Amino acid sequence: MATVELTSANFDEVTSSEGTVLVDFWADWCGPCKRFAPVYEKLSEQHPEIVFGKVDTEAQQDIAAKFEIRSIPTIMAVRDGVIVFSQPGALPESALQSLIDQVQQLDMDDVRKQLASHSHEH
Repeated sequence: MATVELTSANFDEVTSSEGTVLVDFWADWCGPCKRFAPVYEKLSEQHPEIVFGKVDTEAQQDIAAKFEIRSIPTIMAVRDGVIVFSQPGALPESALQSLIDQVQQLDMDDVRKQLASHSHEH
């Protein structure tokens, strides 16, 4: 499966569904974003079970602002509607593959318990 363009019209629907969604925040003028794109595309073809979304931060400034994206590219991983990773910087293929493996292995019940306990502390 190739990448999916995420916009304000479909972002919440796509990222709140069951399963894993990776989001690449990028812009056309961004050199590192352009260099990262083929790596992201290649892994999207190797992992058809994952949604690989792309947010053009110029066209979708509301989404970029919502997630306080200050540097691009930024990679975000969402699993079963929960953001489990977000970090600026283009990842080499091996690091992106490692991130995918880690996200896929998460025990989401445990993640939800941890999130619940953190929200009670604050």
